[in-house]
Amino acid sequence: MAISFFELKRIKIGQPLKFISFLCCLLLFSQSQPAWSHALPTHAEPGAGTACNIPPPHVHIWFDDPLEPGLCILRVHDRSGKPVDKKDCRVNPSNAKLLEVSLPPLPPGIYRVVWSVSSRDGHRTQGDYTFVIRSPD
Repeated sequence: MAISFFELKRIKIGQPLKFISFLCCLLLFSQSQPAWSHALPTHAEPGAGTACNIPPPHVHIWFDDPLEPGLCILRVHDRSGKPVDKKDCRVNPSNAKLLEVSLPPLPPGIYRVVWSVSSRDGHRTQGDYTFVIRSPD
């Protein structure tokens, strides 16, 4: 936003404080605001709605923003709602966008993955999805 010659001409020499205040307000309101982001999943293994022939040893969810390690939850529940993961949820040390949890050998069935994360800017997101482990034929 540019100040026109006519706007400058209206400001009297005896009013430097008002002029400086005007410039500060102009500068303050013309600056773009920082973008606040929310960490959202980009993909997962096993993925939402996936039917697995072999029980997965882990659940991995990749996010589009780095995660805050101490503020993330990743749980896997069986059809009755009982937690079945190994309770070792962690943000991968070499990839701050990857959340993972280990699984024991699981029997065939429907499993629900529940996640809640906080990105490094403090915004929380959460979600869930299901996957299926098929019976061997």
